[in-house]
Amino acid sequence: MRAVVQRVKEARVEVKGSLAGMIGPGLLVFLGVGQDDTEKDSHYLADKIAYLRIFSDAAGAMNLSLMDTGGAALVVSQFTLWGDCRKGRRPSFAHAARPEKAKDLYEHFIRLLKEKSIHVETGRFQEMMAVSLINDGPVTLMLDSAKTF
Repeated sequence: MRAVVQRVKEARVEVKGSLAGMIGPGLLVFLGVGQDDTEKDSHYLADKIAYLRIFSDAAGAMNLSLMDTGGAALVVSQFTLWGDCRKGRRPSFAHAARPEKAKDLYEHFIRLLKEKSIHVETGRFQEMMAVSLINDGPVTLMLDSAKTF
């Protein structure tokens, strides 16, 4: 499972011109599910993202997590994180999970964040979305659960 995590002052996602999700300070999480991912990957990323110390403390050092700040998360599914651009000019998505599996793990990831009392907003799975944000920092990180076990 892969995630691009951006610390934001605010973020929103629209589907077909209608607001689907919006947060104030917190994290925008683009989440991609791979064909070999399991619930173990969801647990790893949910814990990592909830406790990742990337928010500034009173001294300006990145010492606080989403759990510490009470910030929100906007989670947007993005299978294109599995795009392999090594050959040719068109990305291959052969390693992305099939939609049914991806949706189950995407929803599981969201439930795990909510169980930690994090306010979670979402995009809509398998829809074209317009995402806008005000990046804070900017702070942007890439996480991959397969590179941890």
